[in-house]
Amino acid sequence: MTRFTRAELEAARDRLVPDVVADGLRVLFCGINPGLLSAATGHHFARPGNRFWPVLHLSGFTPRLLKPSEQEELLSYGLGITNVVARASARADELSAEEYREGGRHLALKVARLRPRWLAVVGVTAYRAAFDDRRAQVGPQERTIGGTRVWVLPNPSGLNAHWTAATMAEEFARLRAAADGEV
Repeated sequence: MTRFTRAELEAARDRLVPDVVADGLRVLFCGINPGLLSAATGHHFARPGNRFWPVLHLSGFTPRLLKPSEQEELLSYGLGITNVVARASARADELSAEEYREGGRHLALKVARLRPRWLAVVGVTAYRAAFDDRRAQVGPQERTIGGTRVWVLPNPSGLNAHWTAATMAEEFARLRAAADGEV
């Protein structure tokens, strides 16, 4: 992976990372917002310590471990990626409550337009803030957006020490089974 200087990463602040989406996906994964490395590379979940790509593979969503640079391959598996808040920041705590709420409104419109079977928000705190649902827990939600069901997954950031890659993969696999109609 290319090494970026602090100045190059800082220059990526507020950049947007294009969505990887198509109509009628099995699952549209939704991150909180792009980090600076993701913005610098243009690839979702690009930080090496982020466990999204390994967990996606361990849970059976992908037949092999994909690199962030291979994110477009997700579409061939009926998967996509977007974010609650589009702009890049160094940390999620740099986002305001209004940005989360506005992001939730934009996300609901995007989901209504794209009609994925499932929306999977990675990060219960982001989901709670975006959809004003303080009681939400990891797992399937009662909320739907049009015909799209919603599932909240643990945040795959390396900073989320409450979840291991193995326990995250179990939760992602529960979603995969639901998305594939196995439950």
